[in-house]
Parts: sequence; structure tokens; C-alpha cells
Amino acid sequence: MIFGVSKAKQRRLIEKMESLSIKEEDITEKFIRSSGSGGQKADKSSNCVYLKHLPTGIEVKCSRERKRTLNRYLARRLLAEKIEELRLGKESERRKRIEKKRRRKRRRSRRAKAKMLEEKRKQARKKELRSRIYPDE
Repeated sequence: MIFGVSKAKQRRLIEKMESLSIKEEDITEKFIRSSGSGGQKADKSSNCVYLKHLPTGIEVKCSRERKRTLNRYLARRLLAEKIEELRLGKESERRKRIEKKRRRKRRRSRRAKAKMLEEKRKQARKKELRSRIYPDE
């Protein structure tokens, strides 16, 4: 199978699919016309890739790029991530990324916020003392 990506990326995807025991025979692939802007070209070409993994019933659609070959690669990668998440649960890479983003966005506690503001005030005082003092003229 040839995708519009480098050989190394292609190899990694195949290895990941093999490690999760995903076979090409178990995948149903269809091509759909993409929706949204794009003009006449989008109306005529079927670049959106639809994959269904028959054993698990997981479905994936990908129309991120303009090239069908690249969308086929991205759809397979997404399918592999979803199956990995299904099998591994909280241990999967996708789950870890989502959790990391959630932690980053989480609001700080009052104590942590007060401590951070106190550090900022200290730094401001230091900078204030560095400024030159000009004598009155």
C-alpha cells in the first residue's frame, strides 16, 4: 500500500497496525465527496476517506488534506489510535495527550495563585531597585 508520506512514517504505521493486530482484510474502505468549501474541484473528487474496522465496529472519516492518498494514511492512523485507546484504555498515547492538555488548562488553586503572585511581586521589586535614580535638576 502506498501513501503520500515518507517510507519511515509508512513503516511505523504498518508496525503499529501489526502490533494491534489490525489487518487490511478487516477494514472496509470507501471514498466520499468532501463537504465544505473548495469549489468545483471538491464537487467532483472523492477525497474523504471512510474506514470501518469490522471486528470492533469503529468508524473513521478523514478529509483533512486535499490528497486522497494522504487522507488514507491519516484515516488509518486515526483508526489505529482509536483501537489502541479501546484496548489499552487509560494507558494509550491519545488518552495521555488529552489528559496532559486538561492538566495544563486546569485552574490553579488559591494557594498556588497567591504563591505565584508573590513571586511576581518580588521580581517586580528587584527590577524596580535596578532602575537608575536621576537627581533633580
